[in-house]
Amino acid sequence: MILSQRSFAAFISLLCWTAIVAQFLISYSNSTIAVGELVVRFFSYFTIWTNLVVAICCTCIVLFPNKAIGDFFTKPTTITAVTLYILVVGLIYNIVLRFLWQPIGIARVVDEMLHSVVPILVLIFWWRMADKRIVHWRSIFNWLIYPFIYLLYTLWHGAFSGFYPYPFVDVSELGINRVLANSTIITVIFLVIGLLLIQINRRIAKKR
Repeated sequence: MILSQRSFAAFISLLCWTAIVAQFLISYSNSTIAVGELVVRFFSYFTIWTNLVVAICCTCIVLFPNKAIGDFFTKPTTITAVTLYILVVGLIYNIVLRFLWQPIGIARVVDEMLHSVVPILVLIFWWRMADKRIVHWRSIFNWLIYPFIYLLYTLWHGAFSGFYPYPFVDVSELGINRVLANSTIITVIFLVIGLLLIQINRRIAKKR
């Protein structure tokens, strides 16, 4: 990997870690619940988990380029999956969730970093990372495992805690049938964007 790519990965990594820590501190300063419950709720958001995945991915690429873990995160299948997850985060937030609250000050800056800046930067990084190795179409099914496990956890945790991180998975307000319908729509979004990324990868790989 050329130096500029590693530098770009380092920048994304630093941005992600900073945004995640800042978001936790903001949540902590505004919280009225116990610290333990705050931590659980903080890590109940797909946004946080996915930005954490991006941060770990880019950190490993920078610090361990010649190790197995660095090689894993530079594989086209892996980096494309990470790109898919963070793009869905940005898309759903900016289309569905952005207007539900209006953060101000540093909270607004961190919000934009997590939901807009990082997704765009990761997409650019993925484009520059594209190489001759082709991503197979069947990879899309493996990529759905992560959001599926997240959904199961969210429904399980919400069933006994009453806390749902996003309004479209709030069973107490919408009912399980509506939540499952919303989840199906989001699954289709994952599929469409994932297949589009694979198609772009295959075209780039063939040209190179």
